[in-house]
Amino acid sequence: MRHILVVVLVGGFAGGAALAANSFLEDKKPKHTIKIVMAKAHKGGLLKKVLSKKGSDAEKKQLVEYYTSLTQNTPPKGDLKAWKKRTGAVLASAKEVQEGKATGIAKLRKATNCAACHKVHRGK
Repeated sequence: MRHILVVVLVGGFAGGAALAANSFLEDKKPKHTIKIVMAKAHKGGLLKKVLSKKGSDAEKKQLVEYYTSLTQNTPPKGDLKAWKKRTGAVLASAKEVQEGKATGIAKLRKATNCAACHKVHRGK
């Protein structure tokens, strides 16, 4: 009887751990594709508005959400480690802007150098 209880407890623990791990992995799926982020944040003018200091708190929050998704996507080409470094810098600087840090705008402007990123990561 004790062996059955141990098996049930171990099985329950393993099942719970698997569910937790699966839930964790699902949280890492990007909410937005790279294409959507580029269309809404860059071509759509959201980044430009935030960089010009005319963006509202809601718009700054939306930009952070887009860039969070960007870090969770896989680039069409190029090194994943380089992608993570670039998109991580973009996200960190967007968060600084959202928090109202004085250096945020300059860092965001530098981090969102389109040509530098497209040259290495943009697909055909």
